[in-house]
Amino acid sequence: MTSRIVRTVARVLIPFIFLFGVYIIIYGHISPGGGFQGGVILAMGVILIFVVYGGEKMQKYVPHLSIIEILGVAFFVFIGILGIVSGRQFFSNLGTIWILNIIIASKVFAGLVILYLLLLRGELAK
Repeated sequence: MTSRIVRTVARVLIPFIFLFGVYIIIYGHISPGGGFQGGVILAMGVILIFVVYGGEKMQKYVPHLSIIEILGVAFFVFIGILGIVSGRQFFSNLGTIWILNIIIASKVFAGLVILYLLLLRGELAK
């Protein structure tokens, strides 16, 4: 169990963590950052929620997060193939950098949260 102080500080910080993660994802093509860094920040916000409020109830969302991770890979490859279909190279810049940042962020977010939930459940220790 966590103290009232930890819960209050987390309640104040979590919206700013999510806002900063979205900012890093959106402006990753202009400034340092991008999908990976933004996805890690968003995942750390969710993991902070699990640590403060408990993550046992979230175990049922592991299959949904796995689907998000798989779809992230599929969309990433699909965007790459769009370059070939348009007569250019694989992953040629068609103005899709921001889309790729969002796809990468969702994959990294889902992967890190799944990893934390599996560690919490103890399946990776076996």
